[in-house]
Amino acid sequence: MKKVIIADDEKAGRTLIKEFLEDYPELVLVAEVNNGVDAITEINRFKPDLVFLDIQMPGKTGFEVLTYLEELPNIIFSTAYDEYALKAFEVHAVDYLLKPYTKERFKLAVDRLNCDNQKLGNLTESLLLDKTAYPTRVLVQHNRKLITVSADNIHWVEAFGDYSKLHIDDQAFLSNFGISDLERRLDPKKFLRVHRSSIINLDKVKELNKYGKSYDVTLLNGEVVRVSRGYMDLLKKIML
Repeated sequence: MKKVIIADDEKAGRTLIKEFLEDYPELVLVAEVNNGVDAITEINRFKPDLVFLDIQMPGKTGFEVLTYLEELPNIIFSTAYDEYALKAFEVHAVDYLLKPYTKERFKLAVDRLNCDNQKLGNLTESLLLDKTAYPTRVLVQHNRKLITVSADNIHWVEAFGDYSKLHIDDQAFLSNFGISDLERRLDPKKFLRVHRSSIINLDKVKELNKYGKSYDVTLLNGEVVRVSRGYMDLLKKIML
């Protein structure tokens, strides 16, 4: 069984999807909503496997909805506007149904659910981080799921090959972005690069300790991060 949510501001659109879903008993509808705000609430509540998502909705657009989700389901966009098709596939939607569509076209979209959608995380993370304002949430890997975490809860970021580890309290989560990418995208008023392998959240600094000509930063979660000489002056200037 796979849980399904329909988010579409048009009743006719929701009705058509429900009618087509009758051919797929393994797809169980758990909620339907008619606006972006309720879509966020219900998707975060039910953690569905699949969402049929309209793009132009009151409250939040379909793309905006994605940036507020705690976990990322499979997405099939269902819309009357073809100009969003490219962006839909840039965030790795399973498919893009252009209204009006036939039952055969609907079946093709559902059949694609069995395809590998691993790239969903990478591109939706790009959507999260490429917003005009600095992101309030960051996409990370947790077990086999992709979840979003609050940027404010990050204590520090550690380089991990081509990826990064985000340290939150006593846990570490993997981000698909490298540390230099995250440095550019996280709010510089809160996050500071202190080493080629480390970025700290200034709000999480407990104390700055000097050892000879070197410094260590102790964070609120008890972890200690080394400060390299090239970043010392900037750190001392900010912390004073």
